[in-house]
Amino acid sequence: AHYDHLKTGPGGEIYPGADDDGSGTTSVLAIAHAMSLERPKRSVLVMFHAGEELGLLGSEYNTDYSPVVPLKQMVADLNIDMIGRSKQPGDNATEDEHLTDANTVYLVGSNRISQELHQLSEETNAQFQKMKLDYHYNDPGNPERIYFRSDHWNYAKHGIPIIFYFDGTSVDYHRPTDTIEKIDFTKMTKVARLVFETGWRIANLDHRLVTSH
Repeated sequence: AHYDHLKTGPGGEIYPGADDDGSGTTSVLAIAHAMSLERPKRSVLVMFHAGEELGLLGSEYNTDYSPVVPLKQMVADLNIDMIGRSKQPGDNATEDEHLTDANTVYLVGSNRISQELHQLSEETNAQFQKMKLDYHYNDPGNPERIYFRSDHWNYAKHGIPIIFYFDGTSVDYHRPTDTIEKIDFTKMTKVARLVFETGWRIANLDHRLVTSH
């Protein structure tokens, strides 16, 4: 997850970034704690990137210039960027058109590099959280090009399988109104558990994920 958000506005406006990406940052902390209680077979690298809002700078540094571990040793990257908002019944705001409901999350990239990762993700969700996994933004023809817009991209471009978890943009996206009282903590917990469960299965495989590259 990335822990930066937008800088203070010209009029002194503060951008809290509760969903973008406070939701992801706190979820990664919780996942790291869970992973430490009974460690899986593989090593798990917990990563908080900086400079995402400035152009994916932190993840670019870690992949293109000074990887903390060699990229050839990275089996998968699970990226969480905005999982704390859910569309409320009766919400007809145009800006909330693609905001997911309380039991839905967008997944992007799960099948782009490794079909095995995609299948593992689907099976894990069916077994545990049973959320609706929406692939609207995974369509290569989608004009939003979400696949290229968060830190997972800098890993994917090197052939590392990725999954991006995302709740969709809302009326508060990149505004001072992205505040904590609007976070759906129940949904955020479900998605975080899904990321943990998926990561746990990947980290206990007896082989690297099969890729198409």
